[in-house]
Order: sequence, then C-alpha cells, then structure tokens
Amino acid sequence: MNITVQSIRFNADQKLIEFIKKKTGKLEQFLDSIIGGECYLRLENVDDEANKISEIKLNIPGSQLFAKGQAKSFEEATDIAVESLRRQINKHKTKTKIQSLLIAKKYFP
Repeated sequence: MNITVQSIRFNADQKLIEFIKKKTGKLEQFLDSIIGGECYLRLENVDDEANKISEIKLNIPGSQLFAKGQAKSFEEATDIAVESLRRQINKHKTKTKIQSLLIAKKYFP
C-alpha cells in the first residue's frame, strides 16, 4: 500500500513518517484490497496540550475510509486514527459479506 504523508505548516522528521507508514501498513492484515492512502498532520492553535492531529484517508475499492485522531503527540494521534480505521474495515468486511450472502440467497434459493 502506498501512503502519502503531508505535514501542514511544519516539517515532519523521517522517523515520524516511517512510524506512520509502518502503522498504516499493518491495516493490510485486515483488508488486502487497500489501494492507497493519505495522512495529514496538523498542529491546532489551542491552549490544550492535545493539539496534534493526524487525519488518515484510505482508498478501498468502491469506498473511502477516514479517521481523525487528536492527542499530545503525533504518534498517539496516529494510533487513535489507525485503530478507528481498523474498526471501520471490520464493519466494511461484515457488511460486504452480508450483502454477498443476501445476493446468493436471492439467486440460489
């Protein structure tokens, strides 16, 4: 899977980019047909310590999955977003299986 990491208004170091690619790469264990993805890293201008945001968008056949994580560090925010995407992938797979079973019952009673 090819993932593009973009940092908005700051320069992300290579270590952070590799961490994000490693974490998002693990999502292929749950769904083989991931086409690619984009990750946006931003800093919010708020007084709260949890001002680092990681937004991840995955392209899968017929759909897109999106998750956003906000935490004290970009690594934590990425973990939150990846976990959310993992749950979305499981829901997507369940929904797809149910639809294929319903179609099979309709045509092969």
